[in-house]
Amino acid sequence: MEDVNIKIIDRDGVKHDIVAPTDMAMNLMEVVRSYELAPEGTIGVCGGMAMCASCQCYVLSSTNLPEMGDDEEAMLSEAFDVKDNSRLGCQIQITSAMEGLEVELAPES
Repeated sequence: MEDVNIKIIDRDGVKHDIVAPTDMAMNLMEVVRSYELAPEGTIGVCGGMAMCASCQCYVLSSTNLPEMGDDEEAMLSEAFDVKDNSRLGCQIQITSAMEGLEVELAPES
């Protein structure tokens, strides 16, 4: 497996070109945390269990993502600043299919 190139716009509007590993079973929220693109304690508060929406992001690219699960859909139905392209970063696994993914972190609620 190879690393993938993704773009993440942080909450300050700064775009980061990231190389994310596909061989570490990471999700997008973990990538954001490992690159410190959001202040500690403001993203992934629930540990990636789809229970807090602190990792909500807006998918800007046409990357084909896995379907949204029931837990993710339920959490987004209660979250703030939700848009049609909202997803939870903790529910997006980094795989080779994520090459070219571009997301913007939702505002901190």
